[in-house]
Amino acid sequence: MKEVSLVVDMNGCPNRCKHCWLGHMPNRKMEENCDEFIVDYFKPYFEKVTYYSWLREPDYCSNYKERWEKDCLLSINSKPMRFELASFYILVRDENYIKFLKEVNVDTVQLTFFGLEEKTDGYVGRKNAYNELIQATNLLIENGIKPRWQVFINEENKNEVVQLLDVIKEMNLYERCSGFKFFVHEGSCDGENRKLYPIRIQKENIPSELIPYYLDYDQLFEEKECIGLLNEETVNYDIEDHVVLNISNTYDVYFNYTHMSKPWVIGNMKEIDAEEMMRRIVEKDTFALNVAKTVTYKQLALQYGDSTSTKVFGLDDYKTYLFNCYLDDISK
Repeated sequence: MKEVSLVVDMNGCPNRCKHCWLGHMPNRKMEENCDEFIVDYFKPYFEKVTYYSWLREPDYCSNYKERWEKDCLLSINSKPMRFELASFYILVRDENYIKFLKEVNVDTVQLTFFGLEEKTDGYVGRKNAYNELIQATNLLIENGIKPRWQVFINEENKNEVVQLLDVIKEMNLYERCSGFKFFVHEGSCDGENRKLYPIRIQKENIPSELIPYYLDYDQLFEEKECIGLLNEETVNYDIEDHVVLNISNTYDVYFNYTHMSKPWVIGNMKEIDAEEMMRRIVEKDTFALNVAKTVTYKQLALQYGDSTSTKVFGLDDYKTYLFNCYLDDISK
């Protein structure tokens, strides 16, 4: 394999978002020099290694500048990317953070809403999150960085998502920032977001005002349509030349296909050597991927799908939802 990205939960996250596709994990600051251990563990097997010291909230540490510099230094024949992401928690608390973002050439920062104040605070899992997002939006514009509002929609918050259009108008965001963007989507259906399946948005209930802003609306299917599109192919997850590995703060290693739960773990870096870890990666020898070879999406749809449902999904997200339902059942 040519390239690996190591994405590590070194410092945790200030939020407990109800949409988090990774799933909620305990916050734990990892040991000093764990980053060097992790890179050394994998570097004999790859031409390029890209190291990221965050898995959830980017730059969530007091020494974010030094941390970024070390991420770059540890990376081999590569350099970590910014991905238009930043920590709005740090942004509103540290006046130097916006200067850092400009120094590393951040052009756009994505901010995530779930409606107005009460809904957004509840879904982020932190009081005052909505006001901080508004404050962060203003700070970004004032400093020449474009804000991009991402909104997760469901049956519970759909009317408030429409009201965000009024907030955008009141704040004159399009006039103040020519590059401002606003988009809406339902999110995947794994991790914490799978718990929201009962209130997943139904296609006929998507407010018409939001359709122009809806991400990939033309690739959106009702659940009953997804079921009709499935065939007898077995569940499959490809391993490519560029492998992305998510690493927990207890050194469990996962592919970045879906949430970080026990059926998906490849192995623990403190318990198995690197050669064995690489064998499991190359041969796809993990519990979940071995189970995948034994079932088809059509079988899973018969067991877990609702052929009357108009809840919306991207087809790949629906496939992952079905397979994780099955993994949960057989792992009990």
